[in-house]
Amino acid sequence: MLSLLVAVWLLTGPVSASESKGSHTVNTPSGSFFMSLWHNRLYLYSAAALLFGIWFSLKVALKKKSFSKDVGSLVFKAVKNNDRDPVVHVSGVKIFYGSQTGTAKGFAKELSEEVMTLGLPAEVIDMKDYDPDDQLADECTNQSVCVFLVATYTDGQPTESAEWFCKWLEEASTDFRYGKTYLKGLRYAVFGLGNSVYVGHYNTVGKNVDKWLWMLSGKRIMTRGEGDCNVVKSRHGSVQADFLTWKGKFMSRLQALAKGEKKSCSGNCKSGGSCKNKKTGGHEEKQEETAPQNNSSEDDLIETSSDEESGLQEEKRSGSVVDVEDLGNIMNSAKKAKSREDGREDVQMVKLSKMNGLKKTEDEGERREMITPALSEALTKQGYKLIGSHSGVKLCRWTKSMLRGRGGCYKHTFYGIESHRCMETTPSLACANKCVFCWRHHTNPVGTEWRWKMDPAEKILEEALEKHQNLIRQFRGVPGVKPERYKEGLAVKHCALSLVGEPIMYPEINTFIRLLHSHHISSFLVTNAQFPQEIRSLVPVTQLYVSVDASTKDSLKKIDRPLFKDFWPRFLDCLKALGEKRQRTVYRLTLVKAWNVEEMQAYSELIALGQPDFIEVKGVTYCGESSASSLTMANVPWHQEVVSFVQQLANMLPQYEIACEHEHSNCLLIAHTKFKTDGEWWTWIDYERFQELVQLHEESGGQRSFSALDYAAKTPSWALFGAHEQGFDPTDTRFQRRNKTKDVSGC
Repeated sequence: MLSLLVAVWLLTGPVSASESKGSHTVNTPSGSFFMSLWHNRLYLYSAAALLFGIWFSLKVALKKKSFSKDVGSLVFKAVKNNDRDPVVHVSGVKIFYGSQTGTAKGFAKELSEEVMTLGLPAEVIDMKDYDPDDQLADECTNQSVCVFLVATYTDGQPTESAEWFCKWLEEASTDFRYGKTYLKGLRYAVFGLGNSVYVGHYNTVGKNVDKWLWMLSGKRIMTRGEGDCNVVKSRHGSVQADFLTWKGKFMSRLQALAKGEKKSCSGNCKSGGSCKNKKTGGHEEKQEETAPQNNSSEDDLIETSSDEESGLQEEKRSGSVVDVEDLGNIMNSAKKAKSREDGREDVQMVKLSKMNGLKKTEDEGERREMITPALSEALTKQGYKLIGSHSGVKLCRWTKSMLRGRGGCYKHTFYGIESHRCMETTPSLACANKCVFCWRHHTNPVGTEWRWKMDPAEKILEEALEKHQNLIRQFRGVPGVKPERYKEGLAVKHCALSLVGEPIMYPEINTFIRLLHSHHISSFLVTNAQFPQEIRSLVPVTQLYVSVDASTKDSLKKIDRPLFKDFWPRFLDCLKALGEKRQRTVYRLTLVKAWNVEEMQAYSELIALGQPDFIEVKGVTYCGESSASSLTMANVPWHQEVVSFVQQLANMLPQYEIACEHEHSNCLLIAHTKFKTDGEWWTWIDYERFQELVQLHEESGGQRSFSALDYAAKTPSWALFGAHEQGFDPTDTRFQRRNKTKDVSGC
């Protein structure tokens, strides 16, 4: 409008000035009118321009109004269509598991049921049945959420079912042919299962799966969770409790994703870049800062940050530089984090002292119980009667057999135990090994030292006797049970500390053994040869066993799967410690076909190292299929194969001969020739004499010692190797049942 007026002025200005000179020559009325119009043409042009401008402005305004109506109509239609067809943010949840013992599988099913309560479809997938090369990339585009529940197995390796999946994922994460964005769009969460006792391999598989998915540009919807089977260091007391806590966190996150909500950012991104969601208002910023402080303890318990993640992010950032003045803050933060970690590691614990006494601790109440609810349920199903927080008792199948007059166990044949008067118990359900032939299928806890709450020895023995007697009373009136043996069975005479676990780990084991002897109960203690100092400090027992499951370092690691890193030096030192004992000592060899039966020369060298009084050689007992072990019936040697092995081994040992046999248990006894007098074997035990000797030993304060020969008794002819009875007591009647389910409750 302004430009139009300026143009009119430029056109009319000069003409008006020149024409004014001759205006006096026009005198007619019409001429006067036109002359007036001419002289005022500037105003006329201005009025015309003003009218044009008003018209143009009105036209533009009307056009805008019409456009907004059209857009509003389109938006209304779009919203209406969206109401009919809502946006799907989560199409479903796929739960992948890699399990060896079935724990991860159980967690997967539990999580699946929980997810379906939200109205979302859930699918449980065994990693061994899934081809990641063909299918995993599809999960990036179908709006699903993938959950990976993976366990860490021997030496930090994945379980057999997850082996191929992890191998493919590792290779893909570094293969340029897949590219760094191969899994871009994949939303995932990882929960690892491990045992912190294995310090160098704790939850390695979970950490690696999390790292590899992230390297392929997968989007982690929450920080990795870690479940710890070690109840001492588990943040919630057990791996089940760890999972439940993580599951609650995951379900909350899943609900938020299903609603289309994005995870809010606190502004403290690890990448150090600018954050779009960072709050600028003072009040909002304060909330963001205080929230993590209030929930820090909970988040720390639920999640563990990935150490690899920060390192990988540093690699991704090009040219990231730390200012010199920031180094002080970084070092202080690192020191604080380390002190917090050390604080958690420095759990008050009971150490195994030289005399198996107790070192004083500040907080007995803060230590956790060994038997968790899940462990209690599993052991109770197997027939255990649990005692206190770490002990148990169970009825041996040979006890039941001898109550009925159907024969006793191999200890009855070799050493004269009355099987129906023998109590099988343990003061420690924990063990330092995870043997492949463990008949408890690894339901018991593991550990390398005592870190649990501890029950007094008096309580354990009192409850063990009571529960054992209650088990015996169940046989009152049962057809076939001999009344005299039932009556004798209520009075315990022998105690086999070989039920499960590592009894010698119990800090008051010496007190417990003394209590047994004070009740005139003989003691048969079995150890797995990983605690040499405790063997040396052990008080006299009736008979001390060491399990020699293999004769070389590699085969021992393969069969026993020990927790100690220095397991082989410990093993050898235990054999030396056994040789220092004056009472009866035994090597117990368990033969596993195709695993340890070819190591004859190595076995003979180990026997020379410990010089045991006796060597029990027994074929492995198959305890049924177990996901925790690859053992099958093919690994069980026939009795004749065991006999052949024993004969070859005895020929290599100049001071040893085959003494006894118990064919029914697939077991033979090699004895030192010092127990053979005038051609007769004296492998049995004079239990009354032992009680007299041990009492004198205690009364003298340990000054009066005694040896294995001081309480030896003559072995009956039917128990000797080569007898036609093959170790079966002729006073009993052998009973063989066809097609019966195998009972694995024997000792």
